[in-house]
Amino acid sequence: MLYQLFHWLEVKYHVPGAGLWQFTTFRAGMGLVISLIISMLFGGRIINFLRSLQIGETVRDLGLEGQMSKKGTPTMGGVIIIMGIVVPVLLVADLKNIYVLIMLLVTTWMAIIGFLDDYIKVFKKNKEGLSAKSKLIGQVVCGLIVAVMMIQSNEISVRLETEEANNLGYQQVSAPYDVRDARGDTIEVAHYKAYITNVPFFKENQLDYAKWLPLESGQATKYVWIVFVPLVILIITAVSNAANLTDGLDGLATGVSSVVATSLGVFAFVSGNVILAGYLNVFYLPGTGELVIFAACMLGACTGFLWYNSYPAQVFMGDTGSLTLGGIIATMALLLRKELLIPIMCGVFLAENLSVMIQVAYFKYTKKKYGEGRRVFLMSPLHHHYQKKGIPEAKIVIRFWIVSILLAVMTIMTLKVR
Repeated sequence: MLYQLFHWLEVKYHVPGAGLWQFTTFRAGMGLVISLIISMLFGGRIINFLRSLQIGETVRDLGLEGQMSKKGTPTMGGVIIIMGIVVPVLLVADLKNIYVLIMLLVTTWMAIIGFLDDYIKVFKKNKEGLSAKSKLIGQVVCGLIVAVMMIQSNEISVRLETEEANNLGYQQVSAPYDVRDARGDTIEVAHYKAYITNVPFFKENQLDYAKWLPLESGQATKYVWIVFVPLVILIITAVSNAANLTDGLDGLATGVSSVVATSLGVFAFVSGNVILAGYLNVFYLPGTGELVIFAACMLGACTGFLWYNSYPAQVFMGDTGSLTLGGIIATMALLLRKELLIPIMCGVFLAENLSVMIQVAYFKYTKKKYGEGRRVFLMSPLHHHYQKKGIPEAKIVIRFWIVSILLAVMTIMTLKVR
């Protein structure tokens, strides 16, 4: 809203300083500041409101140190994060940008699923919350919507050399124009509908999903949705559930999400800048610069929420926050064609998810084979394993943050390491 307002003031009245709002970096900074102010200023009031409604966490005794002291702590605090993201994005981002619209849709959709889950747990006194089937259907529908929007919108495109794109059978969405490559030679390029992604650590860092189909290039491009749609659904579902599993200690999921948001902001800045994208040999994705603003707002919202969520937590985000953060991270990675970096960038989420899968699978296997279930970890998800080992909660959280930062640095290094 402010972006459109200041653009109008600059064009019509030449108001001094209004032109600043055309710069992505300035608006990203403003978005971060506004999101911090909103989450910190209104966070305490929202917590008091949740407490007055007696929206407290119910805790099942699992024998973990300090666990029962969390009983009654307000939950559903994810609304603070969501408000801290959505409000500044509406104020400073370009609301006509397809990437911003997709991110707002995913944020709202996943927030509704998480809210329903928390509502059933808190008000209906059903610890199981929303059924696993209903939750999965909601996540699948979200993934389907994202995939369809990516396929159908011509605003979501990749800049490629005209000759290369024609050989691959890609649909052109802009008129060809001449640019100079790294050697200074003139080449003809245009924007194309292409279902390709960057592959980390490899010199020829392109993966074309159409090549997974046993068809000629033109036909494969036409039917690439057969591969692309299930992939989008799988990634959004997996990452949102992994973020949900990670939200088990004070400040853990919030801090990790802040680090991931920073990484995604860097990738959005590079991919949305034609010069940087060309220099680093990553896809130039027109319009993705606006995702820098969304990532900045997410960073500000998570950091502000951490003010109240750090140990000892005054509020929990609940599924309202964790499912939403996971959905945002997965969708942004897909839009930036960085989905293959998710296992590294979201390595903490992955480890938490795998620990549960390994624990359950091994328990079932040993029970069938020996008549008694055995465990790989003292308890899953992974953070509870370390709690069982007697490591203080705050130390576990900080160590997980450090690991997340290391993984983020490794992820950003893939821009140049090939």
